[in-house]
Amino acid sequence: MKGFKKELIFITLGVITPLSLHTLKVNAGSFGAEIFCTMRDGGNDHESSWDAAYTYIKKQKGGIFKVSPKQAAAQITESVIRDRETFSYCVEYLDQLHPNRQLIRDLEKEEKRKEKETKDREKKRKKLEKELEETNEEITDETLERYSY
Repeated sequence: MKGFKKELIFITLGVITPLSLHTLKVNAGSFGAEIFCTMRDGGNDHESSWDAAYTYIKKQKGGIFKVSPKQAAAQITESVIRDRETFSYCVEYLDQLHPNRQLIRDLEKEEKRKEKETKDREKKRKKLEKELEETNEEITDETLERYSY
């Protein structure tokens, strides 16, 4: 009976702990959004507002794994979108949480363009080689002999 009670305690802790950690994560993201939006609305710049919110979210998360800046930005964005009425003044600042998305898209376009150019050059090179081979086959030894007239 003692073994059963221990197992029941461990199972209960195993079920409750992840739920409480998820709640902590949601609360941390929500309050992180509140910190970010309040500071921005108060006239602070993006960097100081972001640093304060990100530091709070990291500190509240705890555990083995750290919260990445992307995850924290996503949590803040999610909180603002979920509670639009409360954070209506903050929507305009969300684009600054993900500043390099346009840059990433531009870099991907540039990379695809370069790949296409490389493929096109390779096709042209192969075509020219094939034409050169065909031309070489048409030329016989007799045409090349100097005194064959």
